Amino acid sequence: MGALCVAMAGCQSLQSSDSFLGVITPYRVEVVQGNVITKELAALVKPGMSPAQVRDLLGTPLLTDVFHADRWDYVFTIRRQGAEPQLRRVVARFKSDKLERLIAEDELPGERDFVAAIDTFKTLRDAPPLALSPVQLQALPVPPKPAAAAAEPMGALRAYPPLEPKP
Repeated sequence: MGALCVAMAGCQSLQSSDSFLGVITPYRVEVVQGNVITKELAALVKPGMSPAQVRDLLGTPLLTDVFHADRWDYVFTIRRQGAEPQLRRVVARFKSDKLERLIAEDELPGERDFVAAIDTFKTLRDAPPLALSPVQLQALPVPPKPAAAAAEPMGALRAYPPLEPKP
């Protein structure tokens, strides 16, 4: 009976933690829904644009309502292992088939900020730069100059038989 209680307690602790003994982490599916709308993208959208123009820039809204045709909801969510979950809501309001305003609940991130927020391989990004500095370029040895090659004769060096027999 005691062994059963210990085993059940062990199962409960496995469900509540994100890793097994701090070593093994279960795989979590990355869930991305909606449209990523950044500061740069929102700056392209101007009042007075048609719904088609807004759709071309921002993509198809995640939520549209038949009863509120003048409102498009762009919702973006991402859950990625090793990064904080994100939720952003942007509402496009239309009046007489023209965009009246674009409303974001929170401040939208820039493209670089967004990528940095979901980048889970930051430790691998500490690789050395691929280009040499001017000091490193000057420290390189000077390659030897190639010796002047003897002038090679132009034209065929061998006589080949004709491809077609003579008549």
